[in-house]
Amino acid sequence: MEQRIGQFEVRTGGPGLTLITDPIAAWVAESASGDGLLTLLCQHTSASLTIQENVSPEVLDDLGHAFDRLAPRDIDYAHTMEGPDDMPAHIRTVLSGVHLTIPVQAGRLMLGTWQGVYLWEHRDRPHHRTIAAHLFHEHPIDL
Repeated sequence: MEQRIGQFEVRTGGPGLTLITDPIAAWVAESASGDGLLTLLCQHTSASLTIQENVSPEVLDDLGHAFDRLAPRDIDYAHTMEGPDDMPAHIRTVLSGVHLTIPVQAGRLMLGTWQGVYLWEHRDRPHHRTIAAHLFHEHPIDL
């Protein structure tokens, strides 16, 4: 078994989901031709990672609207040091999570047909986000 550590840099345009499947899948494919396990960690407390449908944009819009109701920006939060969008962003991150674990088979992510990996920006302005990656995989045997 072998391991590889990496990072992905993602620039967001403000609140919403950014599809990041392709660069992650390419990194896995160049790193492993066997089976393994990929762990991803968003290194921030106001953005998250999720696996979600990657075909219908209405799904992503509806998720955003649902989070607007679950963690609204117009509540009188105690934590306002970084602005009115900061505490709702922390709540949204807790609800959606900062890490993912994805099985890898023959060097490919074992995602379902309609699944994509997304970084979910919860702040109102664009940000630069970092995702740490750890791939634990089989080393192919050369005969």
